[in-house]
Amino acid sequence: MENILFTFFDIFNFGLVVFFWWFTLKHYKTLPKRIPVHFDFGGKADNFWNKVYSFLTPLLGTAFYFLFIYTLKHPESTNFPVEITEQNRNAQFLIMEIFIRWLFLLLMLIFINGQDYMFRYTFNENVKPRVSIHTAILSVIGSVIIVFIFVGIFK
Repeated sequence: MENILFTFFDIFNFGLVVFFWWFTLKHYKTLPKRIPVHFDFGGKADNFWNKVYSFLTPLLGTAFYFLFIYTLKHPESTNFPVEITEQNRNAQFLIMEIFIRWLFLLLMLIFINGQDYMFRYTFNENVKPRVSIHTAILSVIGSVIIVFIFVGIFK
């Protein structure tokens, strides 16, 4: 059952990378030469750059995808918050495999949300992000807390 779940997660995460590239390429031609690239906590653009910058986050997402795939293939190279022993090895590796896939999903959704906001803001300064940065940050922090709880339980 876990292999089916992991396969689904892997296909879905790869699909997010493909979607991210498609989304960026689809909107690239409609962008003006200068686009907003940084926003303050109020959601107002405070830095602008060439539209080529729109490829940075898909490149980062792709790099993270390959980094996470490497981590999943070589779990012993990962830094764990507890010592790995023969007794806890399987449980800790399972927790890590689930968390890495979940973390990548969150990261890609944050990147896609930021890219969407950047593109929409380019044409209308009054738009709001679909998901606030506060919600995104809290989702990552909450996930890390949950992982540490599980790691502590199964140490």
